[in-house]
Amino acid sequence: MASLSQLTTFLLLIFFFFFFFTFILIPTTHAIPFVVFHGISDKCSNRGVARFTELLSSWTNSEGYCVEIGDGSWDSWTMPLLEQTSIACEKVKNMSELSGGYNMIGLSQGSLIGRGVIEFCDGGPPVKNLISLAGIHAGTASIPFCGSALICIFLDSLIKSEIYSDFVQEHLAPSGYLKIPTDLTGYLEGCRFLPRLNNELKGTRNSTYKERFASLENLVLIMFEDDTVLIPKETSWFGYYPDGSFDTVLPAQETKLYKEDWIGLKTLDEAGKVKFINVSGGHLQISESDMKKHIAPYLEDQTPAPTEQTVTESSSYGWSWLSRHWYLFKDLIGLNEDQPLLHTTY
Repeated sequence: MASLSQLTTFLLLIFFFFFFFTFILIPTTHAIPFVVFHGISDKCSNRGVARFTELLSSWTNSEGYCVEIGDGSWDSWTMPLLEQTSIACEKVKNMSELSGGYNMIGLSQGSLIGRGVIEFCDGGPPVKNLISLAGIHAGTASIPFCGSALICIFLDSLIKSEIYSDFVQEHLAPSGYLKIPTDLTGYLEGCRFLPRLNNELKGTRNSTYKERFASLENLVLIMFEDDTVLIPKETSWFGYYPDGSFDTVLPAQETKLYKEDWIGLKTLDEAGKVKFINVSGGHLQISESDMKKHIAPYLEDQTPAPTEQTVTESSSYGWSWLSRHWYLFKDLIGLNEDQPLLHTTY
């Protein structure tokens, strides 16, 4: 039986020949870059988000960047979403790598920030494809904080009773997309983010938001079958409760947002550009096989407009290039496990 050192040497030799064959003998092409906006309670440096980004880069030969807003976890809870979107807008505009166009991946709350960048960001680089995982597109009717204990139920009720107040809207990010179907007046008057994002405010609907959103080449909406965080889970597909009731959930195509085409969702859908995808698992618990099947194809085979690259960017590219192909090598010899990567709250 081969010793551990012999096995290590053998694996390193395989990696060397894989490296040589891939990069010396075969010229490589690069897809346009992509950015990731993480969910609430998370940050770009956390292992799950970092590996999620690296794996997609390795499979698609596309440079991936997680865009951090503020300090990550804390600001994801306490910074109003309009402010988070404004920061994200300035960051993508200042990234020369994106100037020729880019793809966008949003994780839960990050999907709303991503849509905000698409709709609100003046002068930003063009977004080709938006891939949304557990996006809260039509809102959510609950903010789960600490579980089902009596104190948690009390806190949830207290927050709901004041959710549309100025104080809560200014200090609790999820209040920007909490939509109580039995209090639509309070929602439309007090909620500061989602009504604007979804062009719900009659008389002030912005045609530019619709034009920008409808310009996407693909909108990929991934819903998780066992998602109990989003209420209802169909919000990931723009489905939601009818006005004034919790009794049923309307599919996207039966909502006013779709039928009256407030943001261009109907336009995209009728053009065959919306992909409604249902995967197994709880909130954001996507497997590597589902990432390869449902996300990677929308990051591949696209050529960006030429852009300048600084020395710092080239150095960064070298490290990400090596990391990317280490994952490819692990795939080749079967060392990667098909386990969920993301376990964030929102």
